[in-house]
Amino acid sequence: MRIIIGGDGAGQPLVKAVAEHLKAKGVEFEDASAGENMKDERYATTSERVAQGIVEGRFERGILCCGTGIGVCISANKVPGIRAALTHDTYSAERAAKSNNAQIITMGARVIGTELAKAIVDKYLESDFDPQSSSGPNVEAIDALDRKYHSA
Repeated sequence: MRIIIGGDGAGQPLVKAVAEHLKAKGVEFEDASAGENMKDERYATTSERVAQGIVEGRFERGILCCGTGIGVCISANKVPGIRAALTHDTYSAERAAKSNNAQIITMGARVIGTELAKAIVDKYLESDFDPQSSSGPNVEAIDALDRKYHSA
């Protein structure tokens, strides 16, 4: 599974911890953060890069971080076809995948610590959506709503 990660300036401490964790686990990933231009980076810009990587099929899942996780979540969900979920515990990370087929999870560097973030990432990556589950019709309805308002 290929993963894309990213974050704005406030999210960078968590992005770096997640990157080190993924590397230690041998997970293939790309960091879409702005690098040297971090001070001028807006979380909407980073979120769009991560979301586009998924929409284009280059990555299966994404992880975004900002100060609270809220800004990157809202921004990623503006990209047609994306389901991003704010996660600050392992249960919400598991449900993001299993119940909502979220391609992206978001976390807040000012909200959670690095050890919890690593546990959230692990739970998210080990959880899979089953379209035959009771959540299948809900995800279909989310996708229909997305198409309705993004088909213009």
